[in-house]
Amino acid sequence: MADEFEKSLLTRPGDPYPRGAHFDGIGTNFALFSENATAVSLCLYDAHQPERELVRIPLVERTEMIWHIYVEGLKPGQLYGYRVEGPHDPANGHYFNSSKLLLDPYARAIHAPIVHQDAYLGYDFTSAAHDRYLIPNQIDSGPVAPKSVVIDPSFDWEEDRHLAIPSHRSVIYELHVKGFSQQHPDIPEALRGSYAALAHPESIRYFKKLGITAIELMPVHQFTSESYWGYNTIGFFAPHNGYASSGMRGQQVTEFKQMVKALHRAGIEVIMDVVYNHTAEGNRFGPTLMLRGIDSRSYYRVVESQPEFYMDYTGTGNTLDLTHPRVLQMVMDSLRYWVSEMHVDGFRFDLATALARDETQAGRVSSFLDAVAQDPILTRVKLIAEPWDIHSYQVGHFPVRWAEWNGRFRDTVRSFWKGDEGQAQEMTLRLLGSPDLYGNDGRSPTHSINLITAHDGFTLQDLVSYNHKHNQANGEDNRDGHDHNLSWNHGVEGPTDDPAILELRERQKRNFLMTLFLSQGVPMLLMGDEYGRTQRGNNNAYCQDNEISWMHWQWNKEQQALFAFTSQLIALRKAYPLLSRRRFYQPPQLVWLRNDGLPLEAEDLQNPHTRCWGLLLDGSTVDEQDREGALIGMQGDQPVLLLWILNAYWEELTFDLPPVGPAGWEIVVDSTSDQVTSQKGPAQEASSLVVPARSSVLLRNHTD
Repeated sequence: MADEFEKSLLTRPGDPYPRGAHFDGIGTNFALFSENATAVSLCLYDAHQPERELVRIPLVERTEMIWHIYVEGLKPGQLYGYRVEGPHDPANGHYFNSSKLLLDPYARAIHAPIVHQDAYLGYDFTSAAHDRYLIPNQIDSGPVAPKSVVIDPSFDWEEDRHLAIPSHRSVIYELHVKGFSQQHPDIPEALRGSYAALAHPESIRYFKKLGITAIELMPVHQFTSESYWGYNTIGFFAPHNGYASSGMRGQQVTEFKQMVKALHRAGIEVIMDVVYNHTAEGNRFGPTLMLRGIDSRSYYRVVESQPEFYMDYTGTGNTLDLTHPRVLQMVMDSLRYWVSEMHVDGFRFDLATALARDETQAGRVSSFLDAVAQDPILTRVKLIAEPWDIHSYQVGHFPVRWAEWNGRFRDTVRSFWKGDEGQAQEMTLRLLGSPDLYGNDGRSPTHSINLITAHDGFTLQDLVSYNHKHNQANGEDNRDGHDHNLSWNHGVEGPTDDPAILELRERQKRNFLMTLFLSQGVPMLLMGDEYGRTQRGNNNAYCQDNEISWMHWQWNKEQQALFAFTSQLIALRKAYPLLSRRRFYQPPQLVWLRNDGLPLEAEDLQNPHTRCWGLLLDGSTVDEQDREGALIGMQGDQPVLLLWILNAYWEELTFDLPPVGPAGWEIVVDSTSDQVTSQKGPAQEASSLVVPARSSVLLRNHTD
């Protein structure tokens, strides 16, 4: 049968562009870049018996270091891979090994889960010697290796287009595709944990009820199986097949598109967390699955004086070399593919500082940043940097096109509500969208992605419930993850029946949520924080593909109340554009007040004991350039004053309220309660307000 299949194939030289495998309705063109290979073969496998190699076709055409061939009659669903020959010469950075079947870096789909096999290792894994990587392992990985899939790219988008929601109106929800729906009782079991589950009416109903405008998907590029989070990419063009309910032979592509289309119809954007800084191949002792065997020296950064070693700016063993034009092209082609063909609305770049490195250091000038800046496709979408890697912290230093995960917002807000001294000056900056970081070069508050928690660290529930990490379940003797030594839980960690501790925890969660949604900038909420999801103190749950990390949907009374509080806060943010401006506030649009009613002075900000102040926002003074519908700060036709009081002190304080005439002040949100008042309520007739310890309150005044 294999002989008949081989005889039926008609080949011609084909084209070097586009790279990857492309079906044109008649046949498929294959193109693969390898600068240092001496030979390349295309291997076709039986779709019904994936371990069975049908034919091996030498690629004799090479144009600009791209090996290419066209095969007539080869249709979608065909499984394939490459074998690449060249020197196994680690001393010069080469790890070629033709016994390893390799994935196409441009593959649109991968046919099976990628579970570790010793056959993937390109070196003598039976040896204990430190230099065992010098000896090639000749075990054929073809029978067990994952295969790339030729896909049919056709799809009826039905006029779907990018939503282009303004950043200052955005509320981002970071979620894990599987973890969100794996236990959802109202989603069919066959769909749970999949792209289809996110497109299910129950999921969309939940997102709409919560009020978010975008979901930020933790990595959905194809990754290997050992990590639940997915930050070990092995396919930059392929949707992860483990999240597809419909199949792994190209169906995952269609299912992903259907998900995006359904979310767009509901007015929800899709942002992808992408990992272009490294791959799952690790260091020289890792598996040979793709780039290492295709041309390790070209694709990865190496130590120039010792090319057998990879530069590791990521903590994962390798770093992609985006200073190489073909590697940079691969990343840019991937980004454009997800925008143009998959219709995603933006990207969050994992360890983006590693991408922005030139030959020596990270900075605003790099080939990658330059390529992104001029790309006409990427101008349509949101770009968000995680502005650090393991060697460099670059918050505030990315170019004007980029928003950033604002780690300084996270750290300052946590310290403030813990009651640390000396937080006043920095806290006031964070509440205003970090003008010290983003206010001097054409950027705006929307460049600050504000977060309290994210996948990497404690959940909100655990942040207020544990002083130390509890990562024993990860199997690393609790050495992994960062221990923040929070020390604010009065010696009580985890579950407790103490009503005073429970009440304080609920209040602190509400303090954090109020700070997140009332601050200038773009808020990002972690999946499950809206109801108090716990990981039982695990702050590094990268390997916990189980109930530790999954959402659960049977909520107690307190969890239901927290969800209602969160959704009402989001609605409040949307109702008052004062809380989400496109531009930074300038006096007299805002006034900082001490609790005695006097202006907050420089010496107050420098005082390490300042833990309470008010922020007065005046909607009637905002420039008309900030119009969007009604004038910023207007609800209906009535100008609004908002007074936000924060008290991180351990005792209650009396706050003297500014005089506002007969209309008075009314309380909209109070973190000692789980209620948010959306309609006009009773006025605060007194001239002062007692603000309880560790609490936050928002008041408003309507000028009649």
